[in-house]
Amino acid sequence: MHIDLSGRIAVVSGSTAGIGLAIATGLARAGAAVVINGRTEARVQAAAEAVRAAAPGADVRPVAADLATVAGAQALTESAPEADILINNVGTGEFKAFPDITDEDWRALIDLNLMSGVRLSRHYLPQMVERGWGRIVFISSESGVNVPKEMIHYGVTKVAQLAVSRGLAESVAGTGVTVNSVLPGPTRSEGVSAFLTAAAQAGGKSLEEAEGDFLTAFRPTSLLGRFATTEEVANMVVYVSSPQAAATSGAALRVDGGVVRFIA
Repeated sequence: MHIDLSGRIAVVSGSTAGIGLAIATGLARAGAAVVINGRTEARVQAAAEAVRAAAPGADVRPVAADLATVAGAQALTESAPEADILINNVGTGEFKAFPDITDEDWRALIDLNLMSGVRLSRHYLPQMVERGWGRIVFISSESGVNVPKEMIHYGVTKVAQLAVSRGLAESVAGTGVTVNSVLPGPTRSEGVSAFLTAAAQAGGKSLEEAEGDFLTAFRPTSLLGRFATTEEVANMVVYVSSPQAAATSGAALRVDGGVVRFIA
């Protein structure tokens, strides 16, 4: 299968590292012009250079904006007013017992993980419908169908992303625009790697041992038996962003290593 996204513009939120950077790189390699986004100019420029190095000749457009805010979303859409492909990737999470999760913690995760995608979709979706082609992909998580007790607020935002994604797909049925979610499982992203490195150092173990301990304690149902790479997640996203995925819409596509123990 040859995926050709030449002539398409892709906006990837939160794409300075981890899964977002891998997605931006994959889309650029497929020929799309890619808008790189992060909160700081330095991180955005560094990511843009990384994508250009991985995809020589790529059209890479860096935009620094904090998408946890209305002003940040507006800044991004003003800098990149049009898109054929929108990847709502930006997000974060934290391990925290439910009694310790404050109202501020809830609002912060909802604003970043959920409302960033709502705001960007609200801007780009109508123009996609008008053109008769478009792709919106929400990067949710297996935590959206398997809410973790150690980070309930994170799981709730991922459940909400699934609901928004499915609702948007229903709203644009038959237009040539598709809306889907991709659900990664444990993945070697920048933030997770930092967490595991700290755990390994604290326990006097290797990174591989710390990864195994995490899976045993928190994701014992993993069939993969290891963390996925960011590129493995990005491969699914690039596919669902392509013309070849025209018959896939309203779906929740898992790249979770088999963590979730049901078939459909």
